[in-house]
Amino acid sequence: MKKEVWFGLTIMALVVLSAFILLPAPSEMTNGHLGLLMLALVVVAIMLGFPTAFTLMGMGMIFAWIAYRSQNPDLAVNQTLDLMVQRAYSVMSNDVLISIPLFVFMGYLIERANLIEKLFKSMHLAMARLPGSLAVATIVTCAIFATATGIVGAVVTLMGLLALPAMLRAGYSVQLSAGAITAGGCLGILIPPSVMLIVYGATAGVSVVKLYAGAFFPGLMLATLYVLYVVILAKIKPQMAPPMSAEDRIVPLPAFAQVVSKDVSSTVLPGLIGAIKGKRNAAVPMRELLNHLGIALLPALAVAAIMGAIYFKVTAPLPVEAVEGVVAMGGELADSAATEEEASSVSGLAEPEAEGLQTPPDSTEAAKADAVPAAEAVKEETPAAASADAQAPAASAESVPAPMSFWIGLASCAVALAIFYAYFSFTRLEIFKMLLGSFFPLALMILAVLGTIVFGLATPTEAAAMGSLGGLLLAAAYRRLNYVVLRESVYLTAKTSAMVCWLFVGSSIFSAAFALLGGQEIINDWVLGMDLTPVQFMILAQVVIFLLGWPLEWTEIIVIFMPIFIPLLPHFGIDPLFFGLLVALNLQTAFLSPPVAMAAFYLKGVSPPHVTLNQIFAGMLPFMAIQVFAIVLLYMFPAIGMWLPEVLYK
Repeated sequence: MKKEVWFGLTIMALVVLSAFILLPAPSEMTNGHLGLLMLALVVVAIMLGFPTAFTLMGMGMIFAWIAYRSQNPDLAVNQTLDLMVQRAYSVMSNDVLISIPLFVFMGYLIERANLIEKLFKSMHLAMARLPGSLAVATIVTCAIFATATGIVGAVVTLMGLLALPAMLRAGYSVQLSAGAITAGGCLGILIPPSVMLIVYGATAGVSVVKLYAGAFFPGLMLATLYVLYVVILAKIKPQMAPPMSAEDRIVPLPAFAQVVSKDVSSTVLPGLIGAIKGKRNAAVPMRELLNHLGIALLPALAVAAIMGAIYFKVTAPLPVEAVEGVVAMGGELADSAATEEEASSVSGLAEPEAEGLQTPPDSTEAAKADAVPAAEAVKEETPAAASADAQAPAASAESVPAPMSFWIGLASCAVALAIFYAYFSFTRLEIFKMLLGSFFPLALMILAVLGTIVFGLATPTEAAAMGSLGGLLLAAAYRRLNYVVLRESVYLTAKTSAMVCWLFVGSSIFSAAFALLGGQEIINDWVLGMDLTPVQFMILAQVVIFLLGWPLEWTEIIVIFMPIFIPLLPHFGIDPLFFGLLVALNLQTAFLSPPVAMAAFYLKGVSPPHVTLNQIFAGMLPFMAIQVFAIVLLYMFPAIGMWLPEVLYK
């Protein structure tokens, strides 16, 4: 029998044994203990291979009937069926879940556009001078493609077919190659737009928009830590990641580039401009020169457009209407308050009534006589104030001078562009053209979808619909859009969406039964009785989630155990958004931890016969340690995840 099977059976035996030891005798069991027994049985049933969604529904229905039967046996069946219908309808009416099939459809379309091969080749050549360039290119390619598709299995499988043979041929160690592919492919469930964040947001009642904004920098941090680990390891142990040979760095140049680089200049801008102006290159077509000059100027044009937009933003006139409204309202309140104070001081009505003093008739008439000139004075001041307010828009409509930080940024961009074009050879121009055809379309689509969500221009559902349209356009642009591709994408989208929605229905029924039995109250009392500090509770929760990632997948952890942790957060003063970011980082380990390390099995299915499962597991362990280190960094410096949501949605 395989070691993985023994490991799974051991965990199941431990769960069953713990249930027998910790739970009281059947005659002394309360409904709350039955809830804990249901939780243990669900874990065992899932590990035995039963479908998660239907296991949750079945267990939830049985134990909900037991809970209702203890209260009213005659109505138990009807109440159980009503519970199932109500929970299923609540899931169907959840607007957040509409974005899941749209994002999944976008991912399947991009996967079938066959971009990953071009992306990997261009990233490999662009990072050729880095130590461990093949592994670095693999991680970056996996991160970009997994972010665009969100399908871990597809990314790991495709990169196993594409990158693993290339790394093994280049002399890379099997462990490093396997770890780079599996860890990089799992980044798609963390970096937005991520289906996992949508599932957590719907389960915990947290805004998906804030989750997307908060998960952006932690995802980039984790990818950067992976790259740093590979670079440092390749520098310390070059035998594990040999440098790229000079022959592999050679990029074939087109005929015109060979002529221009030989006769005019080896750098792009002087060479193209000299070829256009001079008569020495009559054999080179002018159209070819102009086209490549336009491509070469794209970075400068992009920087100019971004800095121009920033300039108009920082020098825009102040919002006059909002300021006027506030001043006018305050002014009127101040004037009215002053008038009332003057009138009250003159009339003597401010004296307390408790003293029994009454205002004489003469003083009242005097107050009326004095109030009339005061009112006339206020009326005379009103036209002057109105004329001053009318002149205010003209004065404040002038542009605001740009701050010094803008000019420093502009100078820095100019210096960076000058250095870039000084080293921009025709070889790098060919690599840049490869990136234009592979990296930039995906990056622009991801940033467009993310930007519209994060900056409030569209809801996640609307942005997912635009992303699906972008996936269709990308597949059409690369001539991969046909009936077969569309049919497969729609079928796989429906299959995945049905699985997620049934998981939500099962989780909702299970959570309701667990609450009815009182299992949540027992867990709350137990945790609160431990008198933990918030730090201790966070450590306990993350350790439990980390251990759950060994036998379970992230879907089961979120839909089963998050409803247990979320009610405890207010007691410890923990933000559910921050807790969700920690959980999202922690759940990266669910794909890399045996025996249910799905990324390892995806890779093993397409790897050469001499690559064993133990080697793949050994390669994933350092990246699991990096994930734990990233969790510690995020906890010690919460601003990594919370800064962007606080800035955008304060």
